[in-house]
Amino acid sequence: MRICIIGSSTKFYSGISAYTTVMSNALSEHGHQVSVILLRNLVPKFLYPGRNRVGRENTTTNYRNDINVYEGMDWNSPRSWMHASHFMQCRAPELVIMHWWTSSVAHMQLFLAASARKMCGKPLLLLEMHEVVDPLEESILPIRMYSWIAGRCLVSACNGYVVHSRETREAVARAYGIDAAKIFVVPHGPYDNYSINATDTAKKDLNLGDGFTILNFGMLRRYKGISILVDAFGLLPAVIARKSWLVIAGEDWGDDPEIRPAIERSPFRDRIVFRAEFVPDEEVGVYFSAADVVVLPYQRTCGSGVANIALAQRKPIITTDLATMRECLDGYHGAEYFLVNDTTGLRNQILKAFERWERGENTLTPAAKTAATWERIVAGYERIVDDLRREK
Repeated sequence: MRICIIGSSTKFYSGISAYTTVMSNALSEHGHQVSVILLRNLVPKFLYPGRNRVGRENTTTNYRNDINVYEGMDWNSPRSWMHASHFMQCRAPELVIMHWWTSSVAHMQLFLAASARKMCGKPLLLLEMHEVVDPLEESILPIRMYSWIAGRCLVSACNGYVVHSRETREAVARAYGIDAAKIFVVPHGPYDNYSINATDTAKKDLNLGDGFTILNFGMLRRYKGISILVDAFGLLPAVIARKSWLVIAGEDWGDDPEIRPAIERSPFRDRIVFRAEFVPDEEVGVYFSAADVVVLPYQRTCGSGVANIALAQRKPIITTDLATMRECLDGYHGAEYFLVNDTTGLRNQILKAFERWERGENTLTPAAKTAATWERIVAGYERIVDDLRREK
């Protein structure tokens, strides 16, 4: 099948940039003819919270040689849109998959959707929704209104929709008035593109001493509940906390003002490593290799790329008892859960993980994985196309 994927380039690098690459490579590896259109300049640079790293070489993951890539479309360049449209028409895709994560790119995606509709054969359009509405956009009234309008326009242009959990399917159906039968659940694919290092070496690279290492990774956002983790760490018995490290690593856009005060009031703040900075690809594997457990205390989520990095590296995971996370980690025997915002419950799960680590029982085997393999995910897209073709 000829497939065109529309996602984020590496210039404004994010998890969507990485996922676009990994997903494209997986589809190509499983026999499909893949082309990619990358959205390069997403917004005016001065408006982007991570403006200081825009354009840096932050990734070590490349597209396969047999994938044709157009780099890229710019928010303010209709000329680049025309070039992208021509690129797509020359590849004549049977399926177009557009990644939706922010309304700032909606006008470019709407243009490409309209271009696809004019093509001979009219390819199927799938909108893969990584968010219902971005929490930061939702908090700003004018942007929330634009996101609401642009999202509905884009939704109306597509044949079907992909989400990563059943819970998100219901939320998307409610928010956009979509028939739930047209929303397909496809698991978030694993990030199997990061290196795996020896644990001792990785801890040395991060200047961590011996001890139990708890990792929280990813962009620092309020809904991720990071201050809850800091408070739970402060409730550990001193003899255990002094044998442990809490590592918090991720880019800070100023969305969560509670993290730094929580660290300052912690009785074990000298055992907390807080690295509020973007982590380039070559360092991601080091952080996860050093981790003895990955903790994700989300208050809400539509899916977790961080969990899928941990899955690929077979790391124990502690996370909140949300339906989306249960579904994401279904079958993974390295996952433990606690109730949302339950600091005591999280402390108890950390204590259990520490005890397993002390007994040498926290190393997971290669069998410790979910059913969300790329082989099954690719097969899921193939079934969706079959279903949509029958409807047409």
